[in-house]
Amino acid sequence: MCYSTDARPPLPPITGGSTDDTELVLTATDGNRLLAYTARAAKPTGAGIVVMPDVRGLHPFYKDLARRFAQAGAVAIDYFGRTAGISERAADFDFMTHVRQTTPDGIAADVAAGVAYLHSPAGGGVGSVFTVGFCFGGSQSWRQSAAQPGLAGAIGFYGRPVNARDAIPKMKAPLLLLIAGSDAATAQDEFDRFDQELSNAGVPHKKVVYEGAPHSFFDRSFEQHRAASEDAWRQMLDFIKEPTRQPARA
Repeated sequence: MCYSTDARPPLPPITGGSTDDTELVLTATDGNRLLAYTARAAKPTGAGIVVMPDVRGLHPFYKDLARRFAQAGAVAIDYFGRTAGISERAADFDFMTHVRQTTPDGIAADVAAGVAYLHSPAGGGVGSVFTVGFCFGGSQSWRQSAAQPGLAGAIGFYGRPVNARDAIPKMKAPLLLLIAGSDAATAQDEFDRFDQELSNAGVPHKKVVYEGAPHSFFDRSFEQHRAASEDAWRQMLDFIKEPTRQPARA
């Protein structure tokens, strides 16, 4: 598990904020109904973010993160509509039972619903959409480079390469890999191998390693990793606003 109920994302090194934040229910093309939480940018830039949580699904950390993307509108999605429905969940919700029932195709369909929402007038009518995920969601975010036509980019914190490697041949959108240097869940040579495999396949990407930072370092309570968190924010925001950012390769 990445983040506890009490965890909150570190404050971004920017001013501004989101507005019109609300919970909603999205419908994927296969008919699945999923929980989501959206926040529209106070000063829209034309970019939008689909936030992909860790194994616990949609919980306060990710709702707060959606609000913190001051330069872009955002929608955070839940993975468990197909097996857990959209009703309110207790604190002891058995999320791992539902994680094991997710599929890459199902997650891609749910992300696509988030993408469609951000493109719609209700979602702010954004032009470029990115994904950002954490842990389980980090790997799944990288996979969206292959799954989502026209995606502008995919960002992943603490993702596991083993869960995204098979998608490399179909990846088109650029990737940003934000790596904890002391991630106990994945050996650093796995990230090095993944980096090389992406290069060999011609997938545009950037890998940033935060030496000494543990899995889940991007957390307001980790004062000792404040510099890493601030840099991770800057890496994300630069990746999103990069002037030369182009749609995914055809």
